[in-house]
Amino acid sequence: MNNKNGFWTLRYTLINALYFAAFCTIHALAAVYLLANGFSNTEVGILLAVANITSALCQPIIAGIIDKPGWLTNRRFIIIAVMIIMCGSLILMVSHDNKILIFIVYAIIYMIQFAYQPVMTALYFEYEKAGCKIYYGLARGLGSASFAVTSAFMGGLVEKRGVGILLIINVITMVLSAIVVFTFKKPEGEPVANGSDKNLDNTNGVEAHNNFIDFVRTYPAFAVFLIATICFYFAHNMINDFMIQIIRNLGGGEKELGYSNFLQAILELPVMALIGFVLKKISSGKMLVFSGAAFFVKILILIFATSMVGMYTSQSFQLFAYAVFIPAAAYYVNETMSEHDQVKGQAYVTSAITIGGVFSNLISGVILDHLGIKPMLITGTVVAAVGVVIAVYAMMVMKQKKATE
Repeated sequence: MNNKNGFWTLRYTLINALYFAAFCTIHALAAVYLLANGFSNTEVGILLAVANITSALCQPIIAGIIDKPGWLTNRRFIIIAVMIIMCGSLILMVSHDNKILIFIVYAIIYMIQFAYQPVMTALYFEYEKAGCKIYYGLARGLGSASFAVTSAFMGGLVEKRGVGILLIINVITMVLSAIVVFTFKKPEGEPVANGSDKNLDNTNGVEAHNNFIDFVRTYPAFAVFLIATICFYFAHNMINDFMIQIIRNLGGGEKELGYSNFLQAILELPVMALIGFVLKKISSGKMLVFSGAAFFVKILILIFATSMVGMYTSQSFQLFAYAVFIPAAAYYVNETMSEHDQVKGQAYVTSAITIGGVFSNLISGVILDHLGIKPMLITGTVVAAVGVVIAVYAMMVMKQKKATE
Protein backbone atom coordinates (compact mmCIF):
# COMPACT_ATOMS: atom_id res chain seq x y z
CA MET A 1 0.00 0.00 0.00
CA ASN A 2 1.67 3.28 -1.10
CA ASN A 3 1.46 6.54 0.89
CA LYS A 4 -1.39 7.99 -1.20
CA ASN A 5 -3.46 4.83 -0.86
CA GLY A 6 -2.67 4.77 2.84
CA PHE A 7 -3.96 8.34 3.16
CA TRP A 8 -7.39 7.47 1.74
CA THR A 9 -7.57 4.25 3.76
CA LEU A 10 -6.68 6.10 6.98
CA ARG A 11 -9.39 8.72 6.46
CA TYR A 12 -12.03 6.12 5.58
CA THR A 13 -10.92 4.04 8.57
CA LEU A 14 -11.50 7.03 10.87
CA ILE A 15 -15.03 7.41 9.49
CA ASN A 16 -15.72 3.74 10.26
CA ALA A 17 -14.01 3.80 13.67
CA LEU A 18 -15.99 6.81 14.87
CA TYR A 19 -19.24 5.43 13.48
CA PHE A 20 -18.92 2.10 15.28
CA ALA A 21 -17.80 3.70 18.54
CA ALA A 22 -21.07 5.66 18.45
CA PHE A 23 -22.95 2.56 17.27
CA CYS A 24 -21.85 0.80 20.45
CA THR A 25 -23.27 3.54 22.68
CA ILE A 26 -26.63 3.85 20.89
CA HIS A 27 -27.37 0.40 19.39
CA ALA A 28 -25.44 -2.19 21.38
CA LEU A 29 -26.33 -0.61 24.71
CA ALA A 30 -29.84 0.55 23.82
CA ALA A 31 -31.51 -1.84 26.26
CA VAL A 32 -29.13 -0.81 29.06
CA TYR A 33 -29.95 2.89 28.55
CA LEU A 34 -33.69 2.45 28.14
CA LEU A 35 -34.15 0.00 31.01
CA ALA A 36 -32.28 2.42 33.27
CA ASN A 37 -34.77 5.13 32.23
CA GLY A 38 -37.80 3.11 33.31
CA PHE A 39 -38.68 1.22 30.09
CA SER A 40 -39.88 -2.40 30.26
CA ASN A 41 -38.52 -5.10 27.92
CA THR A 42 -41.70 -4.85 25.84
CA GLU A 43 -41.39 -1.05 25.63
CA VAL A 44 -37.74 -1.40 24.59
CA GLY A 45 -38.82 -3.80 21.86
CA ILE A 46 -41.53 -1.43 20.63
CA LEU A 47 -39.19 1.56 20.54
CA LEU A 48 -36.51 -0.32 18.61
CA ALA A 49 -39.13 -1.76 16.27
CA VAL A 50 -40.48 1.71 15.46
CA ALA A 51 -36.94 2.98 14.82
CA ASN A 52 -36.09 -0.03 12.66
CA ILE A 53 -39.30 0.15 10.61
CA THR A 54 -38.68 3.83 9.89
CA SER A 55 -35.06 3.11 9.00
CA ALA A 56 -35.99 0.24 6.68
CA LEU A 57 -38.46 2.46 4.82
CA CYS A 58 -36.08 5.41 4.59
CA GLN A 59 -32.90 3.66 3.45
CA PRO A 60 -33.98 2.79 -0.15
CA ILE A 61 -35.57 6.22 -0.51
CA ILE A 62 -32.35 7.91 0.61
CA ALA A 63 -30.33 5.72 -1.77
CA GLY A 64 -32.63 6.60 -4.66
CA ILE A 65 -32.23 10.32 -3.97
CA ILE A 66 -28.44 10.04 -3.72
CA ASP A 67 -28.37 8.09 -7.01
CA LYS A 68 -30.07 10.98 -8.82
CA PRO A 69 -28.39 14.24 -9.90
CA GLY A 70 -28.63 16.86 -7.20
CA TRP A 71 -27.15 18.38 -4.10
CA LEU A 72 -27.46 15.35 -1.79
CA THR A 73 -24.37 13.13 -2.01
CA ASN A 74 -23.17 10.25 0.15
CA ARG A 75 -20.77 12.55 2.01
CA ARG A 76 -23.29 15.33 2.60
CA PHE A 77 -25.93 12.92 3.85
CA ILE A 78 -23.51 11.51 6.42
CA ILE A 79 -22.67 15.02 7.65
CA ILE A 80 -26.37 15.82 8.07
CA ALA A 81 -26.96 12.50 9.85
CA VAL A 82 -24.18 12.96 12.41
CA MET A 83 -25.36 16.49 13.21
CA ILE A 84 -28.91 15.25 13.87
CA ILE A 85 -27.63 12.43 16.08
CA MET A 86 -25.44 14.87 18.03
CA CYS A 87 -28.37 17.23 18.62
CA GLY A 88 -30.62 14.34 19.66
CA SER A 89 -28.05 13.12 22.18
CA LEU A 90 -27.80 16.60 23.68
CA ILE A 91 -31.59 16.67 24.09
CA LEU A 92 -31.54 13.29 25.85
CA MET A 93 -28.98 14.62 28.33
CA VAL A 94 -31.60 16.96 29.78
CA SER A 95 -34.66 14.69 29.40
CA HIS A 96 -34.24 12.22 32.25
CA ASP A 97 -37.86 12.09 33.45
CA ASN A 98 -39.80 12.46 30.20
CA LYS A 99 -40.35 8.96 28.81
CA ILE A 100 -42.34 10.16 25.80
CA LEU A 101 -39.59 12.58 24.73
CA ILE A 102 -36.93 9.93 25.36
CA PHE A 103 -38.92 7.46 23.23
CA ILE A 104 -39.21 9.88 20.30
CA VAL A 105 -35.66 11.25 20.34
CA TYR A 106 -33.97 7.90 20.96
CA ALA A 107 -35.97 6.31 18.13
CA ILE A 108 -34.90 9.11 15.78
CA ILE A 109 -31.17 8.90 16.52
CA TYR A 110 -31.29 5.08 16.49
CA MET A 111 -33.00 5.17 13.08
CA ILE A 112 -30.69 7.75 11.51
CA GLN A 113 -27.57 6.00 12.76
CA PHE A 114 -28.72 2.81 11.04
CA ALA A 115 -29.80 4.68 7.91
CA TYR A 116 -26.38 6.06 7.09
CA GLN A 117 -24.52 2.76 7.51
CA PRO A 118 -25.12 1.64 3.87
CA VAL A 119 -24.24 5.16 2.72
CA MET A 120 -20.76 4.67 4.21
CA THR A 121 -20.37 1.52 2.11
CA ALA A 122 -21.59 3.39 -0.96
CA LEU A 123 -19.11 6.16 -0.13
CA TYR A 124 -16.27 3.62 -0.39
CA PHE A 125 -17.33 2.40 -3.84
CA GLU A 126 -17.85 6.01 -4.99
CA TYR A 127 -14.35 7.07 -3.96
CA GLU A 128 -12.77 3.84 -5.21
CA LYS A 129 -14.23 4.42 -8.68
CA ALA A 130 -13.03 8.03 -8.52
CA GLY A 131 -9.44 6.81 -8.19
CA CYS A 132 -9.06 6.97 -4.40
CA LYS A 133 -7.66 3.56 -3.48
CA ILE A 134 -9.06 2.37 -0.16
CA TYR A 135 -8.42 -0.95 1.58
CA TYR A 136 -12.08 -1.57 2.44
CA GLY A 137 -11.65 -4.78 4.42
CA LEU A 138 -9.02 -3.27 6.71
CA ALA A 139 -10.99 -0.05 7.23
CA ARG A 140 -14.21 -1.92 8.01
CA GLY A 141 -12.38 -4.36 10.27
CA LEU A 142 -10.81 -1.52 12.23
CA GLY A 143 -14.30 -0.08 12.55
CA SER A 144 -15.26 -3.30 14.31
CA ALA A 145 -12.13 -3.05 16.45
CA SER A 146 -13.27 0.44 17.48
CA PHE A 147 -16.61 -1.06 18.49
CA ALA A 148 -14.75 -3.73 20.45
CA VAL A 149 -12.56 -1.26 22.36
CA THR A 150 -15.55 0.97 23.11
CA SER A 151 -17.52 -2.03 24.37
CA ALA A 152 -14.69 -3.15 26.64
CA PHE A 153 -14.61 0.22 28.40
CA MET A 154 -18.30 1.14 28.33
CA GLY A 155 -19.52 -1.73 30.51
CA GLY A 156 -17.33 -0.64 33.43
CA LEU A 157 -18.00 3.06 32.83
CA VAL A 158 -21.77 2.53 32.90
CA GLU A 159 -21.50 0.61 36.18
CA LYS A 160 -19.44 3.45 37.74
CA ARG A 161 -20.99 6.59 36.22
CA GLY A 162 -24.43 5.55 35.01
CA VAL A 163 -26.00 5.47 31.54
CA GLY A 164 -25.49 9.22 31.02
CA ILE A 165 -21.90 8.47 29.98
CA LEU A 166 -23.27 6.83 26.82
CA LEU A 167 -24.64 10.15 25.59
CA ILE A 168 -21.42 12.00 26.37
CA ILE A 169 -19.35 9.52 24.36
CA ASN A 170 -21.87 9.68 21.53
CA VAL A 171 -21.72 13.49 21.30
CA ILE A 172 -17.91 13.44 21.22
CA THR A 173 -17.81 10.84 18.43
CA MET A 174 -20.41 12.72 16.40
CA VAL A 175 -18.42 15.98 16.58
CA LEU A 176 -15.27 14.17 15.45
CA SER A 177 -17.23 12.35 12.71
CA ALA A 178 -18.56 15.62 11.33
CA ILE A 179 -15.02 17.02 11.12
CA VAL A 180 -13.54 13.93 9.47
CA VAL A 181 -16.34 13.50 6.91
CA PHE A 182 -16.40 17.22 6.09
CA THR A 183 -12.69 17.11 5.21
CA PHE A 184 -12.99 13.77 3.32
CA LYS A 185 -13.15 15.25 -0.18
CA LYS A 186 -12.27 13.68 -3.50
CA PRO A 187 -9.48 15.47 -5.38
CA GLU A 188 -10.75 17.92 -7.99
CA GLY A 189 -10.76 16.67 -11.55
CA GLU A 190 -11.18 13.00 -10.59
CA PRO A 191 -13.92 10.98 -12.36
CA VAL A 192 -17.09 10.85 -10.27
CA ALA A 193 -18.99 7.60 -9.77
CA ASN A 194 -22.16 9.32 -8.64
CA GLY A 195 -21.89 12.11 -11.18
CA SER A 196 -24.31 14.30 -13.04
CA ASP A 197 -25.76 11.43 -15.06
CA LYS A 198 -26.92 8.89 -12.49
CA ASN A 199 -29.81 7.41 -14.42
CA LEU A 200 -27.76 5.45 -16.93
CA ASP A 201 -24.91 3.08 -16.29
CA ASN A 202 -21.81 4.59 -17.93
CA THR A 203 -20.40 1.23 -18.89
CA ASN A 204 -23.29 -0.59 -20.50
CA GLY A 205 -26.22 1.86 -20.81
CA VAL A 206 -28.45 -0.17 -18.49
CA GLU A 207 -31.16 1.88 -16.79
CA ALA A 208 -31.23 2.16 -13.02
CA HIS A 209 -34.05 0.17 -11.41
CA ASN A 210 -35.47 2.66 -8.92
CA ASN A 211 -38.81 0.85 -8.70
CA PHE A 212 -38.65 -1.99 -6.17
CA ILE A 213 -40.67 -4.39 -8.36
CA ASP A 214 -38.35 -3.80 -11.32
CA PHE A 215 -35.37 -4.25 -9.01
CA VAL A 216 -36.69 -7.62 -7.79
CA ARG A 217 -37.38 -8.81 -11.35
CA THR A 218 -33.86 -7.85 -12.39
CA TYR A 219 -32.12 -9.46 -9.40
CA PRO A 220 -34.41 -12.32 -8.26
CA ALA A 221 -31.74 -14.34 -6.41
CA PHE A 222 -30.72 -11.26 -4.47
CA ALA A 223 -34.36 -10.54 -3.62
CA VAL A 224 -34.85 -14.06 -2.24
CA PHE A 225 -31.63 -13.78 -0.28
CA LEU A 226 -32.97 -10.64 1.39
CA ILE A 227 -35.60 -12.87 3.03
CA ALA A 228 -32.82 -15.06 4.40
CA THR A 229 -31.05 -11.93 5.63
CA ILE A 230 -34.17 -10.94 7.56
CA CYS A 231 -34.11 -14.35 9.26
CA PHE A 232 -30.40 -14.16 10.14
CA TYR A 233 -30.72 -10.73 11.65
CA PHE A 234 -33.87 -11.66 13.53
CA ALA A 235 -31.62 -14.00 15.52
CA HIS A 236 -28.63 -11.65 15.53
CA ASN A 237 -30.62 -8.69 16.85
CA MET A 238 -32.35 -10.89 19.41
CA ILE A 239 -28.96 -11.57 20.96
CA ASN A 240 -27.61 -8.04 20.66
CA ASP A 241 -30.68 -6.08 21.77
CA PHE A 242 -31.36 -8.25 24.82
CA MET A 243 -27.80 -9.35 25.54
CA ILE A 244 -27.84 -7.78 28.99
CA GLN A 245 -30.84 -9.95 29.93
CA ILE A 246 -29.17 -13.10 28.56
CA ILE A 247 -25.97 -12.30 30.46
CA ARG A 248 -27.78 -11.59 33.72
CA ASN A 249 -29.52 -14.96 33.34
CA LEU A 250 -26.04 -16.51 33.11
CA GLY A 251 -24.81 -14.72 36.22
CA GLY A 252 -23.09 -11.72 34.63
CA GLY A 253 -23.67 -7.97 34.48
CA GLU A 254 -22.72 -4.80 32.59
CA LYS A 255 -19.00 -5.58 32.82
CA GLU A 256 -19.52 -8.99 31.21
CA LEU A 257 -21.67 -7.28 28.59
CA GLY A 258 -18.70 -5.11 27.70
CA TYR A 259 -16.42 -8.15 27.48
CA SER A 260 -18.91 -10.00 25.28
CA ASN A 261 -19.26 -7.10 22.88
CA PHE A 262 -15.48 -6.66 22.83
CA LEU A 263 -14.91 -10.33 22.02
CA GLN A 264 -17.33 -10.52 19.11
CA ALA A 265 -16.21 -7.21 17.65
CA ILE A 266 -12.44 -7.72 17.92
CA LEU A 267 -12.79 -11.08 16.14
CA GLU A 268 -14.28 -9.28 13.15
CA LEU A 269 -11.02 -7.43 12.40
CA PRO A 270 -8.88 -10.26 10.95
CA VAL A 271 -11.77 -11.68 8.92
CA MET A 272 -12.78 -8.35 7.42
CA ALA A 273 -9.17 -7.43 6.73
CA LEU A 274 -8.59 -10.67 4.83
CA ILE A 275 -12.00 -11.18 3.23
CA GLY A 276 -10.89 -9.60 -0.06
CA PHE A 277 -8.31 -12.37 -0.50
CA VAL A 278 -10.80 -15.09 0.49
CA LEU A 279 -13.36 -13.83 -2.04
CA LYS A 280 -10.83 -14.34 -4.82
CA LYS A 281 -10.98 -18.07 -4.07
CA ILE A 282 -14.61 -18.51 -2.90
CA SER A 283 -17.61 -16.71 -4.40
CA SER A 284 -19.37 -14.05 -2.35
CA GLY A 285 -22.63 -16.03 -2.68
CA LYS A 286 -21.13 -19.12 -1.05
CA MET A 287 -19.58 -17.02 1.69
CA LEU A 288 -23.00 -15.51 2.44
CA VAL A 289 -24.46 -18.99 2.88
CA PHE A 290 -21.54 -19.90 5.15
CA SER A 291 -22.13 -16.80 7.27
CA GLY A 292 -25.83 -17.65 7.57
CA ALA A 293 -24.98 -21.07 8.97
CA ALA A 294 -22.73 -19.37 11.52
CA PHE A 295 -25.60 -17.09 12.64
CA PHE A 296 -27.62 -20.26 13.28
CA VAL A 297 -24.88 -21.96 15.33
CA LYS A 298 -24.24 -18.77 17.29
CA ILE A 299 -27.75 -18.59 18.73
CA LEU A 300 -28.11 -22.38 19.02
CA ILE A 301 -25.21 -22.45 21.49
CA LEU A 302 -27.01 -20.02 23.81
CA ILE A 303 -29.96 -22.38 24.25
CA PHE A 304 -27.65 -24.81 26.06
CA ALA A 305 -25.42 -22.23 27.79
CA THR A 306 -25.33 -22.43 31.60
CA SER A 307 -22.56 -19.91 32.32
CA MET A 308 -20.66 -17.04 30.72
CA VAL A 309 -18.41 -19.61 29.02
CA GLY A 310 -21.35 -20.48 26.77
CA MET A 311 -21.94 -16.78 26.07
CA TYR A 312 -18.33 -16.20 25.09
CA THR A 313 -18.35 -19.33 22.92
CA SER A 314 -21.44 -18.07 21.14
CA GLN A 315 -19.91 -14.63 20.62
CA SER A 316 -16.84 -16.24 19.08
CA PHE A 317 -18.97 -17.34 16.12
CA GLN A 318 -19.15 -13.67 15.16
CA LEU A 319 -15.88 -14.57 13.42
CA PHE A 320 -17.84 -16.54 10.82
CA ALA A 321 -21.25 -14.82 10.98
CA TYR A 322 -21.40 -11.02 10.95
CA ALA A 323 -17.69 -10.63 10.12
CA VAL A 324 -18.16 -12.60 6.89
CA PHE A 325 -21.67 -11.41 6.01
CA ILE A 326 -21.06 -7.64 5.93
CA PRO A 327 -18.10 -7.50 3.50
CA ALA A 328 -19.37 -10.48 1.46
CA ALA A 329 -22.74 -8.76 0.96
CA ALA A 330 -21.00 -5.53 -0.12
CA TYR A 331 -18.87 -7.41 -2.66
CA TYR A 332 -21.86 -9.44 -3.87
CA VAL A 333 -23.82 -6.27 -4.65
CA ASN A 334 -20.83 -4.71 -6.39
CA GLU A 335 -20.23 -7.85 -8.48
CA THR A 336 -23.79 -8.66 -9.53
CA MET A 337 -25.49 -5.28 -10.00
CA SER A 338 -25.12 -2.56 -12.60
CA GLU A 339 -23.34 0.54 -11.35
CA HIS A 340 -26.42 2.66 -10.77
CA ASP A 341 -28.22 -0.05 -8.82
CA GLN A 342 -25.40 -0.59 -6.36
CA VAL A 343 -26.26 2.13 -3.83
CA LYS A 344 -29.82 0.78 -3.73
CA GLY A 345 -28.48 -2.76 -3.45
CA GLN A 346 -26.42 -1.81 -0.39
CA ALA A 347 -29.45 -0.03 1.04
CA TYR A 348 -31.71 -3.07 0.50
CA VAL A 349 -29.24 -5.27 2.38
CA THR A 350 -29.29 -2.87 5.31
CA SER A 351 -33.08 -2.58 5.06
CA ALA A 352 -33.38 -6.38 5.28
CA ILE A 353 -31.06 -6.33 8.30
CA THR A 354 -33.24 -3.64 9.80
CA ILE A 355 -36.49 -5.50 9.10
CA GLY A 356 -35.02 -8.53 10.83
CA GLY A 357 -34.45 -6.23 13.79
CA VAL A 358 -38.04 -5.01 13.62
CA PHE A 359 -39.50 -8.52 13.94
CA SER A 360 -36.97 -9.35 16.62
CA ASN A 361 -37.83 -6.20 18.61
CA LEU A 362 -41.56 -6.82 18.39
CA ILE A 363 -41.41 -10.50 19.29
CA SER A 364 -38.36 -10.89 21.54
CA GLY A 365 -39.37 -8.42 24.23
CA VAL A 366 -42.84 -9.93 24.54
CA ILE A 367 -41.52 -13.51 24.72
CA LEU A 368 -38.90 -12.42 27.25
CA ASP A 369 -41.46 -10.72 29.51
CA HIS A 370 -44.00 -13.56 29.37
CA LEU A 371 -42.03 -16.79 28.79
CA GLY A 372 -38.37 -16.10 29.59
CA ILE A 373 -34.93 -16.33 28.00
CA LYS A 374 -34.90 -19.90 26.66
CA PRO A 375 -38.18 -19.74 24.67
CA MET A 376 -36.92 -16.51 23.13
CA LEU A 377 -33.65 -18.15 22.06
CA ILE A 378 -35.43 -21.23 20.69
CA THR A 379 -37.60 -18.96 18.54
CA GLY A 380 -34.52 -17.19 17.20
CA THR A 381 -32.79 -20.50 16.43
CA VAL A 382 -35.75 -21.80 14.40
CA VAL A 383 -35.95 -18.57 12.39
CA ALA A 384 -32.19 -18.66 11.70
CA ALA A 385 -32.48 -22.27 10.48
CA VAL A 386 -35.21 -21.24 8.03
CA GLY A 387 -32.88 -18.48 6.84
CA VAL A 388 -30.12 -20.97 6.07
CA VAL A 389 -32.46 -23.03 3.88
CA ILE A 390 -33.59 -19.93 1.98
CA ALA A 391 -29.99 -18.73 1.54
CA VAL A 392 -28.90 -22.06 0.08
CA TYR A 393 -31.74 -21.87 -2.44
CA ALA A 394 -31.04 -18.25 -3.40
CA MET A 395 -27.25 -18.40 -3.66
CA MET A 396 -26.67 -21.98 -4.88
CA VAL A 397 -29.82 -22.97 -6.80
CA MET A 398 -31.15 -19.81 -8.44
CA LYS A 399 -29.31 -18.27 -11.38
CA GLN A 400 -27.08 -15.35 -10.38
CA LYS A 401 -27.30 -12.23 -12.52
CA LYS A 402 -24.01 -10.52 -13.35
CA ALA A 403 -23.51 -6.78 -13.41
CA THR A 404 -22.45 -6.91 -17.07
CA GLU A 405 -25.57 -8.74 -18.28
